[in-house]
Amino acid sequence: MKCYLTKNNTNPVKFIGIKNLKIFLRLNGFSYFCCTFKKINALIMNLHEYQGKEILASHGVRVQRGIVANNPAEAVAAAKQLTAETGTGWHVIKAQIHAGGRGKGGGVKLAKNLQQVEEIAEQIIGMDLITPQTPPTGKKVHKVLIAEDVYYPGESETSEFYMSVLLNRGRGRNMIMYSTEGGMDIEEVAEHTPHLIFTEEIDPAVGLQGFQARRIAFNLGLSGNAFKEMTQFVAALYNAYIDSDASMFEINPVLKTSDNKILAVDAKVVLDDNALYRQKKYADMRDIREEAAIEVEAKEVGLNYVDLDGTVGCMVNGAGLAMATMDLIKYAGFEPANFLDVGGTADAKRVETAFRIILRDPNVKAILINIFGGIVRCDRVAQGVVDAYKNMGDSIKVPIIVRLQGTNADIAKELIDNSGMPILSATLFQEAADQVKAALS
Repeated sequence: MKCYLTKNNTNPVKFIGIKNLKIFLRLNGFSYFCCTFKKINALIMNLHEYQGKEILASHGVRVQRGIVANNPAEAVAAAKQLTAETGTGWHVIKAQIHAGGRGKGGGVKLAKNLQQVEEIAEQIIGMDLITPQTPPTGKKVHKVLIAEDVYYPGESETSEFYMSVLLNRGRGRNMIMYSTEGGMDIEEVAEHTPHLIFTEEIDPAVGLQGFQARRIAFNLGLSGNAFKEMTQFVAALYNAYIDSDASMFEINPVLKTSDNKILAVDAKVVLDDNALYRQKKYADMRDIREEAAIEVEAKEVGLNYVDLDGTVGCMVNGAGLAMATMDLIKYAGFEPANFLDVGGTADAKRVETAFRIILRDPNVKAILINIFGGIVRCDRVAQGVVDAYKNMGDSIKVPIIVRLQGTNADIAKELIDNSGMPILSATLFQEAADQVKAALS
């Protein structure tokens, strides 16, 4: 599940993990609106754990070391190499997919010898891993991370913490969210023991200050060398977040080892797609196998598309109007099937492409087109809709409702009404909602 924030009629917040957003909203008194997403938004780029750790390590963050393997033979070779380099006797085999909760689905297992490394890798690679954050059918695992065992015995007990860095858009500041309750579902912590979750806001004009890093280490109950290590860890983590133009860094757990070292055992990293033009080295990390094929296709033709779980397809220009349209559909008693922003151009070819993308979702039972004619004239959009309908012929088998407002809206309505096509036109928001309801009743 993913959430987006709509506050003071602003554009939607870029989608991030529901855990961080819901916790942040709960702790700061925001209201929020949630939809169930099949995949993650195209405006952000998810990384695999091993990729996130590469970024962290390059910025001086201590991480659980590991090597990626694409098959069981590579997994065994990786385990041997790790043993030679780190001295680890046991190895952790981790499925690499863009979803959390891998351990609950059987995607993270401990191997105590090389035979188990091979057997577990063979079990995990190629499996459809089902977790609380994947579709019901799961996600296919193409590779695994062979990682060192960091829970070794020593002079003190190990401790697990939670830490993430993200943007507080309401205050225009970055925020470090952290807790003593690491290694578990942080959303449960927010629900039942919110006093165990802390936040530290950072003024972007001055960056993270030393006293803030020390306060984080103090609130986590650390002392001695572990305290010093944590302050260094926090500073390096924040620098990695800033330098990579990330939307979120989430480390769960952050581990205090038995010899009082601080390291990242896991890493969930989300990059801002809009910044990839200046982050060429990270752009190549995109794994389109982990993204919805329909969203990849939409991105290639310049459409902003997010796949949802509803039945009413949406074609809108502008993010604000798109959010209002989704609200309209929900108020009518239905769920939006997608978020699709066609932008300022809505000619026949672009409208037809949008139609084809929307109709690839078998759950779509109706399509609502809601366009404000500011930059683009409504009559041009109407002609595009009519032409696209003619070009697609019998491939459109669901009712289409069109609401056009703005420049030449009256001409546009006349074009649609006189087209001879089974297209329903509307003028008011409520009228469009009523037509959607009638079409699906």
